[in-house]
Amino acid sequence: MDKPPVILIVEDEPLVRMSTADTISEAGFDVIQARNADEAIAVLELRPDIHLVFTDIHMPGSMDGLRLAHFVRHRWPPVKIIATSGRARISNDDLPEGGRFLPKPYATHEVIGAIRELVG
Repeated sequence: MDKPPVILIVEDEPLVRMSTADTISEAGFDVIQARNADEAIAVLELRPDIHLVFTDIHMPGSMDGLRLAHFVRHRWPPVKIIATSGRARISNDDLPEGGRFLPKPYATHEVIGAIRELVG
C-alpha cells in the first residue's frame, strides 16, 4: 500500500496548528507540525518526503509565510504550497507558481479539497 502524502503545517498559534493537524490527519494524510519558518526549513532539510507545506502568512521569526513559500519553491521545487491568513488578503499571484491562498477562517472541506487537488 502506498504511504499517504506528508503535509507540513507551519502555524505559530498552537491551538490552530493542532486543530488543523487533526483535520488533515483525519482525512488520511501524514502530518508534521512546525511553529515557524525556521522549524519548517529544518524539517524540510531532514524529510525529503514532504509533499505540501500549509503555512500561515503572519508568523514571528526570520521570515513570514510568504517568504517561506518562495524559499520552499526555490529550494524544493516539487513541494506544493498553501498559504493562509486571517489578516492579509493576497492573491495567488503573490505566491510561487502553483501556490494557493485560503483565507481564515477556512472550512475543513476547503483545506482538504485544496490539499487533495495539489497532491493527488
